[in-house]
Amino acid sequence: MGGAVLRSVYRIRVRHAERFPESGPVVLVANHSSLVDGPVLFGVLPRGAAFLVKHELFHGVLGWVLRKLGQIPVRRGAPDRGALSVATRVLRSGGVLGVFPEGTREGGMADARHGAAWLARSTGARLVPVACRGTAPVSGRRRFRPEVDVLVGEPVDPPEVRGRAGLAAATERIRTELAGLLAELDGSGSGFDTETTT
Repeated sequence: MGGAVLRSVYRIRVRHAERFPESGPVVLVANHSSLVDGPVLFGVLPRGAAFLVKHELFHGVLGWVLRKLGQIPVRRGAPDRGALSVATRVLRSGGVLGVFPEGTREGGMADARHGAAWLARSTGARLVPVACRGTAPVSGRRRFRPEVDVLVGEPVDPPEVRGRAGLAAATERIRTELAGLLAELDGSGSGFDTETTT
C-alpha cells in the first residue's frame, strides 16, 4: 500500500538491487536528503527494514503508522540505549536495520557517525551502502512524478578490529563507499544502464 502511494508520487528507479543480501543481518547505510528517503527505501528494496527514526516524529497518526511498520524511535544527540537494544535485536534475529549516519538531512556524506559500524561489529551484520537522490525539494521546480534514483552498493563485511580505531576505519570506508555512490548518481544524468523503474 505505502509503496503504491510513493510510486504514484515519484518515478522511482532502482539500480543493482541484486547486490542486497537475500538473507542474514544487514545494516543499511543511506544518505539523508528528506523525510521521504526512509519510506522510499522501505518500499523499493528487496527486504523490509526497520529504520532508526527521530523520536519527534512518533506522535499522532504518523507515530502510530511508524510503530505499526516496526520503525524505531531514537533520541539524537545522546546515547539512546533503548533504541540500540531494539536495533540489536532486529539484527540478531537476521533482520535489516536502516541507518542515516549523518543524523541530519544534509544529503551528502561529509561526516558520518560510528553507530552503523558499531552495530555491525556487535551483531556480525554486513553493511550495505545505499544512495538516494531526487527526494529533496528543489526551489522553483514543481514536476509531476519527479524522478528518484536509488543505487545499491556492494556489501561490506563487519569490522573485525576492536576498539575505536576499528570503528573509525569501518565508518570511513562506508562513508567513502556511499560518497562514491552519490557521485555516481550525480554524474549519471537521467539514465541507468540497468535499472528498475516504478
